[in-house]
Amino acid sequence: MHFNINSKKMTRQEMIKEAYTAFNKRDIDAVLSLFHTEVDWPNGWEGGYVHGHSEVRDYWTRQWNELNPTVTPVSFKELENDMLEVEVKQVVKDLNGQLLFDGIVYHTYQFDNGFIKRMEIKN
Repeated sequence: MHFNINSKKMTRQEMIKEAYTAFNKRDIDAVLSLFHTEVDWPNGWEGGYVHGHSEVRDYWTRQWNELNPTVTPVSFKELENDMLEVEVKQVVKDLNGQLLFDGIVYHTYQFDNGFIKRMEIKN
């Protein structure tokens, strides 16, 4: 399945890779351009979910004032119900560079009309 995002035709895997790259560069607008306006996004730092672009922006801004996370997709697996599981190498440091977490987590994505609609975190 291909999506037309910003006049670019890309697969879901390409879209996810682009989202992680933009996240790691702290380019919130680039990531949000890939998200459904009513996205449900896990608040892995404080708990629960945030909803919509504004809440995701606020959450990441707060998070990046305290933590320095980097996430890199390692592999992709197509799941039932048109979902995509991404194995992710996650490294989280505090702002002084102290390592807080270094390991593998799994992110499961749901899509709607060519946009990322929901993500879930599995350890």
